[in-house]
Amino acid sequence: MRLRKEGNEFLEEEVLLIAKVSDGLAHPLRVRLLRHIMNENIKRTPVCNGDLVNAFNYSQSTISQHMKVLEKSGLVQVQKKNRFSYYYVNIGLLSKYLEQTKRLK
Repeated sequence: MRLRKEGNEFLEEEVLLIAKVSDGLAHPLRVRLLRHIMNENIKRTPVCNGDLVNAFNYSQSTISQHMKVLEKSGLVQVQKKNRFSYYYVNIGLLSKYLEQTKRLK
């Protein structure tokens, strides 16, 4: 089914973006992880999986599963250096998401 933009209606791409990002934010731990990564990114501090395990009271596998969801949603970008993966918040996508959800009114 294709959605057409008429007046205040959304384009199909906008609806898909809202759904994809909302799915990434659908768990309280993922919201906390995203917020932590964003705060560390602001301080220009690199964040890897081990840092997240130390900051939160969850196992490495649980953190990894939630980070995969955040990465799949596009909210987090990953840079691999040697054997470590460093996480960065995709501010552009987050801003676009917030802008489009404001239009839901």
